Amino acid sequence: MFVFSLKSNKKRIVIMAVMLIMIFCALFFTRNSKMPASRDAGINLKASTAEERIAFLSQFGWKIKEDPVKVEEVVIPAEFNETYENYNRIQQTQNLDLEKYAGKTVKKWSYDVENYPGYESENSCIRANLLIYEGAVIGGDISSLEQNGFMQGFDFPEVTTEKAE
Repeated sequence: MFVFSLKSNKKRIVIMAVMLIMIFCALFFTRNSKMPASRDAGINLKASTAEERIAFLSQFGWKIKEDPVKVEEVVIPAEFNETYENYNRIQQTQNLDLEKYAGKTVKKWSYDVENYPGYESENSCIRANLLIYEGAVIGGDISSLEQNGFMQGFDFPEVTTEKAE
């Protein structure tokens, strides 16, 4: 039989506990602050360059005008109001979550979409908006600029064709 004993005192226990807490906090906060919100293996979230932003949207089938319509800095609010809660629901359906970026300043890139079903002939009516933080897409939408328009996630809408009888 083997017996192992360790003489401990309160000071050593407290020091070990503090060290473990510090290690846990360091791992947790560095992991969450630098990584994109989504780690979906099939979606590339890189968006540092114009080519990467265009490639990101093309993953979903979108064709856009290469020059952005608008580029601006946006502050994700520290506390979400009803509008941001609703917008974040769209993000969460895309495996993204803006709550991780609350209080952060991000860049919003807006592009004209050229191939939204039913709006192909409309000029500059549909926009793709990308929220970028540290070179990665953290959120965004496809939306209509029309009165009573729509807003959706990045997925290309399913088009159903009905046969005339």
